[in-house]
Amino acid sequence: MGKLVVTEFLSVDGVFEDPRWTFEFDRGTEGEHYKLDELMAADAQLLGRVTYEGFAQAWPSMTDDVGFADKMNSMPKYVVSKTLQDPTWQNTTVLSGDPVEEISALKQRLTGDILVGGSASVAQLLQRNGLVDEYRLMVFPVLLGSGKRLFVEDDLDPAHRLDVVSSVRDGDVEMLVLRPARG
Repeated sequence: MGKLVVTEFLSVDGVFEDPRWTFEFDRGTEGEHYKLDELMAADAQLLGRVTYEGFAQAWPSMTDDVGFADKMNSMPKYVVSKTLQDPTWQNTTVLSGDPVEEISALKQRLTGDILVGGSASVAQLLQRNGLVDEYRLMVFPVLLGSGKRLFVEDDLDPAHRLDVVSSVRDGDVEMLVLRPARG
């Protein structure tokens, strides 16, 4: 069974929209390897249409020495969308039916990590329906005040407990791995 991993850059006040603000911070050596290692170990990506379109516009023309771009471009990508018809980015499948059913079936079909980055509506849908297996958050020491938040009050039970799997600080960034408490 696949593991759904919501992986985000996050401000202290929970904003994860348009993370260009992260570039002003020192991620340290661990932080620099964190996203690379995560991507290289993953089997697929699950994206919303807006994030997909941004990625599909940028990634096919990118190259790098460590293989990040090659992995982004070659790995299977699943896009939750009712409007995307002809995806142009290689290895892309559109999930246009009931998203909860299709994502649940995807988890059954795949065996490794399925990364969800950005994609606010998808991440929040997964939270509401108890489909998130793990959160991997790079928390940056900044208060943004406004923007899309990862955790939306209406989507959560009053006491939505998470278990801390690991916490590593390097440079200015805290890297947290959390899992929803089950039971």
